[in-house]
Amino acid sequence: MRNAIFYHAGCPVCIDAEQQILGALDSQIAIDIVHLGDKPASIQQAESRGVQSVPALVLDDQVFHINFGAALVDLKGES
Repeated sequence: MRNAIFYHAGCPVCIDAEQQILGALDSQIAIDIVHLGDKPASIQQAESRGVQSVPALVLDDQVFHINFGAALVDLKGES
């Protein structure tokens, strides 16, 4: 089974993308949903995988930035 990680921040754009992604991906892909607002310690992990903004899907070590909800730097509180 393939694994994917969907990162989001809980904003309306992110929630809509989450629902669309979950409904569209093959059931052979296990998706871990990471809400960075609830798990800010995971921001560094997301960055190390190449995520620059959320919502984003990481599949097979490739990052797919979906629409635009928030930049990771904004979630970290940096300018």
